[in-house]
Amino acid sequence: MYDTKQFSSRLTQLRMEKGISARTMSIELGQNVSYINRIENGKALPSLTQFFNICDYLGITPRDFFNEEKNHYTTSHKLYQETEKLSPDLARNLLEILKKLNQST
Repeated sequence: MYDTKQFSSRLTQLRMEKGISARTMSIELGQNVSYINRIENGKALPSLTQFFNICDYLGITPRDFFNEEKNHYTTSHKLYQETEKLSPDLARNLLEILKKLNQST
């Protein structure tokens, strides 16, 4: 289970990977300029709704937020978004291609 320090550290890591300042992220989330800094310094935690907003802002899922072993979360999320746009037949074809690629590795 995550504690406040782990949560804060993970948020800092993800934000920095995106090259976004804490101030900019706070403002773009519609919060006070020190909002993200307070979370990253362990002085506050976001509400559940705000946590979902943070994940959306970072382009990740809540599951990705807590999965530190998964380093390609952004690519996976983008792939998922693009896959949702496909027709059912194309999605099945893509799935078969991915299965074959995974078998060859």
